Amino acid sequence: MKQVKMGLFDILTNWACYAMFYIFPLIAVAFLVYCLYIKHIHMKYDHIPGPPRDSFLFGHSTTVLEETRSDRNLHDKFLQWAEMYGPVVRINTLHVVFILVTCPETTKKIMMSPKYPKAKIVFKQLHGLFGKRFLGSGLLTATDHEQWYKQRRIMDPAFSSLYLRGLMGNFNEGAENLMDELTKLEDSKKEAKMLELVRRVTLDVLTKVAFGRDLDLNKNKDSPFPRAIDACLKGMVPNLRDILFQLMPKNRPFVKEVREACQFLRTTGEAWISKRRTAVQNGEDVPKDILTQIIKSAGQEEKMTKEDEDVMLDNFVTIFIAGQDTTGSQLAFCIMELGRNPDVMQKAQKEVDAVLGMKQEISYDDLGELTYLSQVLKETLRLYPSAPGTSREIPEDMTISGIHIPAGVVGRFDSYVCGRMETFFKDPLTFDPDRFHPDAPKPYYCYYPFGLGPRSCLGQKFAQMEAKVVMAKLLQRFEFSLVPGQSFDILDTATLRPKSGVVCNIKHRNPNILQ
Repeated sequence: MKQVKMGLFDILTNWACYAMFYIFPLIAVAFLVYCLYIKHIHMKYDHIPGPPRDSFLFGHSTTVLEETRSDRNLHDKFLQWAEMYGPVVRINTLHVVFILVTCPETTKKIMMSPKYPKAKIVFKQLHGLFGKRFLGSGLLTATDHEQWYKQRRIMDPAFSSLYLRGLMGNFNEGAENLMDELTKLEDSKKEAKMLELVRRVTLDVLTKVAFGRDLDLNKNKDSPFPRAIDACLKGMVPNLRDILFQLMPKNRPFVKEVREACQFLRTTGEAWISKRRTAVQNGEDVPKDILTQIIKSAGQEEKMTKEDEDVMLDNFVTIFIAGQDTTGSQLAFCIMELGRNPDVMQKAQKEVDAVLGMKQEISYDDLGELTYLSQVLKETLRLYPSAPGTSREIPEDMTISGIHIPAGVVGRFDSYVCGRMETFFKDPLTFDPDRFHPDAPKPYYCYYPFGLGPRSCLGQKFAQMEAKVVMAKLLQRFEFSLVPGQSFDILDTATLRPKSGVVCNIKHRNPNILQ
């Protein structure tokens, strides 16, 4: 026994000596080389204006983490930097240099061209969440233009104007379900948590029109789908900004919850896609919804590989999450601002009354007549873009506002920042829908809540049609006021949403309107 112990001791001693004389020096040399490389990066890019780095090695990462961990909106910090340092701001993270760009001409040049791809270092982080495949290589996260274009070509027919016109019945039905829920709350003299309510509506509508599934979340309040979506959205922030997050023991329960939510959504998608594809292949009568059109279009490809199947599932998850959360947040912010600006609400109600009267079914043509309501929704997105920014690789030298930018940086384009700058919008924090009056000058590449160019949001028309139907019915049927004491702070997850939940007191405008 003594000999065995001595043998183990000798082995451990030998390994310790080996590590001390060979491995540790190599690590030290590698670290020194990396530090020299970072110094080279600093010398190459430090002429670009920007705030002082928090540290030599980690750059501005400490500030980013402090804002995130303190539950503050990081985009407000970006706004502060843009106002302080100008139209291009340098942000360092280890050896990577980001530039926050608010120059409209540069925004136009980069966002409108396919030669500036989505930044791999950012969007690859959304391939998975804490080791579980999440958005993969779908429409949102694909960084290769050809790969993205193939997917977009397959998906486009599912969002054509003709097809979307046929969804008006679904939009009306979803909005009516919300009206019924609000009526119950009014009758029981309960407050309405509008963010929660409108997110249920948008998820119900999306699953019905896109996937032929009726979740009926007003009745099934314990459905796992909203919780899974919330977990994934909340998990995206540390996954993008905090590389040590999942290593901390205190975060393990949350990491486990996010991983399980990812798996749940992808397993659900796999089952729904498989069932629908089988039905299509068997020639069964299936709904002509988005899922069927995607499957039929994908079936035109000569051969579906395993990666093609995975990407199809990636897009299912992308649509499932982005297709409802962004619209739900926009609606909640819109209700919040109307509650804070009763004069705007009164003007919007007057237009709704003139266009709809006591009609219960809103038509596609009615939407075109609700011009002021369109302005209200656009102004909401100026102040509160649900998906506030995107990133592009800049593989060539360029000049931005007279500043030379060497190739190799990542351009950050933030609609939240631009939308709140005095440079582009007078009194930017004032909610003023007349900024988007048809006769007003259009914002020049400083307003892009759905992105710009070929990579702009595929579902933006779907989202705005749904939002307008819901808001029109709400304004037609109800008076609402914000419950005093709640904050107007913004919760910064992967998307932006009202932190308070927008809690309202509600009452019918006219009891006869439902007859």
